[in-house]
Amino acid sequence: MLYYLFKYVLIGPFLRLTSRRVVTGREHFPERGGALLVGNHQSVADWLFTALLMPRRVTFLAKSDYFTGTGVRGILSRWFFAGSGQHPIDRTNADAAQAALDAGLEVLSSGEILCIYPEGTRSPDGRLYRGKTGPARLALRAGVPIIPVGVTGTPEYVRRISRFRPGRRTEIRVMLGEPLDLSPWAGREGDRDAEREITDELMRRIQALTNQEYVHDTYGAEMKKRYEAVRKAGRNLLDHPVEGQR
Repeated sequence: MLYYLFKYVLIGPFLRLTSRRVVTGREHFPERGGALLVGNHQSVADWLFTALLMPRRVTFLAKSDYFTGTGVRGILSRWFFAGSGQHPIDRTNADAAQAALDAGLEVLSSGEILCIYPEGTRSPDGRLYRGKTGPARLALRAGVPIIPVGVTGTPEYVRRISRFRPGRRTEIRVMLGEPLDLSPWAGREGDRDAEREITDELMRRIQALTNQEYVHDTYGAEMKKRYEAVRKAGRNLLDHPVEGQR
């Protein structure tokens, strides 16, 4: 009930008012039963528009900290993330990947729609990065359709909204691809080679939807660390200029 209050009353109307939305591939979205959506991740707004524009509830996995806070802030956080379709997982223990897998299986076995971002983090520069194999592992074990999703326009939308820029509304495109047929990998649950093959194929399909540059041999988290190292080196150079640059 709270989810639909957010979608149709609290958040949805604002997103509709401040953006132009285009959805393609609706015929690939299942009318019933569990399914796994696997998409690119460029912005904090990706999940908001994905949830808004799908005809059924879409669940996302979120760290449990959002649900365990205390005081007024904790109550508001719990209310927002529970109401907007988030499912808590514990990312602090040594087996966080297994916790995410178990939580995902719980959602899918209930016949619900789950959305996961295989890059594991938001893209640091707008490019599409190497996918992690967790979604493929989850789809093989759950036996559900796995559907590539491409979202574009959300970085521009967030920049415009955060700076309160009036003018033409940003176009947000949510594109659903044809479900990936997993029958070639039937019976290969737990096979890392199979999971990598499925993941690479999914990332290629996402790239075909979004037309992003695809960095197939680097994880997004690795690139973030490289960028941070460059920024840190630049700050150190400004704080401590070498001889001859003073």
